[in-house]
Amino acid sequence: MTEVAIDELVPHRGTMSWLGRVLEAGEEHLVAEATIGADHLLLRDGQLSAAAGIEYMAQAVAAWAGSCRRAAGGAPKIGFLLGTRRYTCSRACFRVGEVLRIRVEHRFQADNGLGQFEASIEIDGVEVARASLNVFGPEEPEAFLNGQGL
Repeated sequence: MTEVAIDELVPHRGTMSWLGRVLEAGEEHLVAEATIGADHLLLRDGQLSAAAGIEYMAQAVAAWAGSCRRAAGGAPKIGFLLGTRRYTCSRACFRVGEVLRIRVEHRFQADNGLGQFEASIEIDGVEVARASLNVFGPEEPEAFLNGQGL
């Protein structure tokens, strides 16, 4: 895969864009990498709560969706994390300088935009977190936010 800037795959910008790069993208999966920086928005005393792993996973799902849209000639759209099931993490926090490898596997997509993904995070080749994510990617997100097209 030719390296593509994260901004071309996800709608997140500035301090809300947490992924560093996409390592691999396919029709049903994506692998991304992120380094915990000293300037991270949610960093406290050099540590980032393990709960932030869910957002890393969700942004990897957004990158997967953006990669699919890009392949079809489109641009990234906003989507919504509806819920997370069975999030487990073997540690209480992530630390500055650690490199997270986030993998998402597409499991299900309904015509109405509802989808499900399995996700994991590895550090130094060891899985430290895993979850199932339920997402919603409406065709017209702005209309949805305005209460139209429900």
